[in-house]
Amino acid sequence: MLRRKGVNTVVILLLLLTIAVYFLGYTPLWSIFTVLFIWFAITVFGSFFIRWNYHLTSRHSNKNIENHWVSITFDDGPNSKFTPRVLDLLAKYNAKATFFCVGKTIEQNPKILKQIIDEGHSIGNHTYTHSNNFGFFPLDKILNELKQTENLVHSLTGKRMKLYRPAFGVTNPQIAKATHQLQLHSIGWNVRSLDTTFRSKKEVLKRITDKVSKGDIILLHDTSEKTIVVLEQLLLFLRQKNLSSVTIDRLLEIEAYA
Repeated sequence: MLRRKGVNTVVILLLLLTIAVYFLGYTPLWSIFTVLFIWFAITVFGSFFIRWNYHLTSRHSNKNIENHWVSITFDDGPNSKFTPRVLDLLAKYNAKATFFCVGKTIEQNPKILKQIIDEGHSIGNHTYTHSNNFGFFPLDKILNELKQTENLVHSLTGKRMKLYRPAFGVTNPQIAKATHQLQLHSIGWNVRSLDTTFRSKKEVLKRITDKVSKGDIILLHDTSEKTIVVLEQLLLFLRQKNLSSVTIDRLLEIEAYA
């Protein structure tokens, strides 16, 4: 697996070698830019593909687990229209899930946040604003976003969240530093539903059911009618396959709260 420090070391050495060879007249100038382009491309892909673990290590599944468990996770809530319906379905099928919540939506729906916890689900930090530019924030602004959401949840529930899912799954060195400083568990996924895209309910469900197996982490969003329909069908499918959805901390055998 590619990691930022290792890639940077190799690129620096390769760049120095290429520059030396260039000045000796054995290679053209464009070869130096080729090395830089390859480094840039790897860094960009490593930032946008959380499963690469390029900048920081995230947990994406637990394939060593003996129990027939998966973990359904929801991002971007709590949502006043859809999260209560998600909770009703989870209760109906005796399933547990983890909700990665955005600070601003928590402020709008504090009772729903408490309901999530009261019904035995776990919650995690999904930043305060979920800004489209979050991947470009400096360290102090990232820390402020995460602390703001953490403090808000603590004031409402008395709990200090240890679970964190990067907004859009984007990571970088500053996000890695913030995660380390706050001692958070970065949580990814290995089954992505793409329920926020143009894909139909049938296509979204098929994406999940074609690949899901024990130990997997499923990514959904409690923000649309499409997801509600998909969720019920998914819960029926899991029951037929003798799979149970549990909270992410239980699946990964880690602590959800400090």
